[in-house]
Amino acid sequence: MAQPQLLLYSRQGCCLCEGLAERLHALPGGVELEVIDVDRDPGLQQRYGLEVPVLVLRHADGALQELPRVSPRLGGDGLAVWLQRNGFPGQAA
Repeated sequence: MAQPQLLLYSRQGCCLCEGLAERLHALPGGVELEVIDVDRDPGLQQRYGLEVPVLVLRHADGALQELPRVSPRLGGDGLAVWLQRNGFPGQAA
């Protein structure tokens, strides 16, 4: 069974979005992350507005699960543990 995939709803020039993407890519073992620019899709833009970044799990069956907001201060081992607690399998410290 395939593992869930992380999606990051974002927009260009959003420092919170860029920071979260950098912290996710810096995790040990790396995290496969699909970054989706909400401004390229009117439906996503309307849904998320200025509420980005939004982190979402895409499960093997295609179901999407929005995760709670990630603190901008959370990184490294704390971020890995937070991901596991919210349903994303991976390496926790």
